[in-house]
Amino acid sequence: MTIRVLIADDQEIVRIGLAALIDHHDDLEVVGQAADGVEAVRMARELRPDVGLFDIRMPELDGVGATEELAGPQVTDPLPIVIITTFDTDEYVHRALKAGAKGFLLKDAGPELLAQAIRAAASGDALIAPSITARLLSSFAQAESAPSGELAQPIDPLTEREEEVLLTVAKGSTNAEIADELHISLSTAKFHLAALMQKIGARNRVEIAMWAYETGRVARG
Repeated sequence: MTIRVLIADDQEIVRIGLAALIDHHDDLEVVGQAADGVEAVRMARELRPDVGLFDIRMPELDGVGATEELAGPQVTDPLPIVIITTFDTDEYVHRALKAGAKGFLLKDAGPELLAQAIRAAASGDALIAPSITARLLSSFAQAESAPSGELAQPIDPLTEREEEVLLTVAKGSTNAEIADELHISLSTAKFHLAALMQKIGARNRVEIAMWAYETGRVARG
């Protein structure tokens, strides 16, 4: 199945470059390009792409605002969105994840990681550039969370295996890496991730990782 991608970036040369990288893969196809957030929202609703690849800083409506309109908590059928930017700042990442983004990449991430992030988003997974995952989530927890243990705990306690999966997610591991590290099948890893999301009320793996930091299960530093 071909994954249909909508690109949104205010720089034409960047849009052209991203489109070339994406279309190089047989399973990925760029179906639209938007120059600002307002156009991105309109095109997403018209074209119904499988994944949105949005820059953060755009005129009219920025990438975070567009993400919230298309993937926020109030959206019944959210569009998987990957944020891609040159700005490695915690503020941008926090806002993007809160808005519902399923991935966050820097523009120097490389073509293979870009393709991985798009595929992950399309499959319901979430990917943040590994080089910044732990720092961003830890920083998010310090800035946004209640003191350790004060957040509501799930009615059904996490199993020992779910706690193990939780810690691997907090490190930024992909589903395949979780399966390898815990010596379980990929389908079993996905099963535990789904159970975690249901128990703690998370919408994706990124929110699972945030919850791990917020509840003190991962040391902040």
